[in-house]
Amino acid sequence: MAALSLEAISKLPKTDLHVHLDGSLRLETILQLAEEQRIELPAQDPKGLAEVMHVGQNTGSLNEYLKAFDVTLRVLQTDESLFRAAYELGADAAAEGVRYMEVRYSPMLHTRKNLALTTVVEAVLNGLRRAQAEFGILSNVIICGIRNISPERSLEMAELAVAYKNRGVVGFDLAGAEYDYPAKHHREAFQLIRNNNINSTIHAGEAYGPESIKQAIHVCGAHRIGHGCRLREDGDLLHYITDHRVPMECCPSSNVQTGAVRDIASHPLKFYHDLGVRVTVNTDNRLITDTTVSKELHLVHTELGVPWPAVKQIILNGFKSAFLPFHERRAMLRNVALELDAFETTHRPTHSPPAKNPPQPLPAESLTLVS
Repeated sequence: MAALSLEAISKLPKTDLHVHLDGSLRLETILQLAEEQRIELPAQDPKGLAEVMHVGQNTGSLNEYLKAFDVTLRVLQTDESLFRAAYELGADAAAEGVRYMEVRYSPMLHTRKNLALTTVVEAVLNGLRRAQAEFGILSNVIICGIRNISPERSLEMAELAVAYKNRGVVGFDLAGAEYDYPAKHHREAFQLIRNNNINSTIHAGEAYGPESIKQAIHVCGAHRIGHGCRLREDGDLLHYITDHRVPMECCPSSNVQTGAVRDIASHPLKFYHDLGVRVTVNTDNRLITDTTVSKELHLVHTELGVPWPAVKQIILNGFKSAFLPFHERRAMLRNVALELDAFETTHRPTHSPPAKNPPQPLPAESLTLVS
């Protein structure tokens, strides 16, 4: 059989572990919220707004890419708008087969109209719960500190994550401009997170080199790495992350847009997977990157030349890497593995698209959660 179609991949069970709430709104929703709140936008129609925000376009740098958030954050300053954004994100993800999602955002960025931080958190959680009730998608929240704001505010966000542990918040992250804003400056926030047995992930190795990843792992104790495109520049660190099963939250199209990689075909994801790294595929920002998990997996399959057995393992990696209790992950993984086996039996995708480089042996990683 030829390469799997986007339609076929959209029917597969998937995760999205790295997706930003404020980068994943619908264009029409931004325009409607702006009208309701009497907020002036740089364009008044979906096409014009997409052009202004460089939706799906290569921006050349992370800092340029982040400018689109100036638009989305304008309309996300009320509990009603946060609820709607979270609900619609859940609905959109469920429509393309996402079964589990971890939505990240920084509550401090949604207080321009003096919303209480607790109100911000609860509005998003309520929107995700409504989506779960209607569409069956399980979602949790990762709260973010921001590198380029201040370590003190990151600590405040960490305290918020502690307060909502076991109430829908499952992790803590450090996002924002990476270059010139090292993670080690925010170590106090991550110390609080570790002391409270909360999971953490950090954006690293996207706009800065392996040293950024090293700080995330060794100074801040991150359990997963967001992006990690430049991990391949440090072989020792690469093998450390492989040996310790630290998941990589890869977002291929976003990495092209920010200039972290030249194109999909040159993304290190396949190299990482072939070496044995626990690779996952995610959207980053559904609106700004103009993507879905299904689209990302399809690009990885067709443009990067990742064969079906590896795609299947990458999907399973997402469920293995979820910030969920072990027994919940194991039960979810068992059901998903059965679904993928049934799909494989039906479709028998035995042939793979031609790769840019000769295929490498697949890692001998078990489908159980012990690896």
